[in-house]
Amino acid sequence: MNRATFTLLALLLICALSLVAAQQRARKLFILQERAQIEERKLNQDWLRLEYEQRNLSKSARIRDVARNQLHMSPISPERTLYLKDAQ
Repeated sequence: MNRATFTLLALLLICALSLVAAQQRARKLFILQERAQIEERKLNQDWLRLEYEQRNLSKSARIRDVARNQLHMSPISPERTLYLKDAQ
């Protein structure tokens, strides 16, 4: 075999190895992209769940129930209201 044949064979091997390496990089990037998309879906679900919880917790009926039951608060009544007069 002559020198040109060895050169072409070496170039062919380099190109083949380069192609395999590029495909491997593409596979790794695809896997990373899939994982990122799965993580994005999970975060979006968590966000929606948190928004739902926030809406439920901020409803006035829920706040009133917590104030009455847990904090033992009662509504304002005129009998329990104290008026302070200015001492001039």
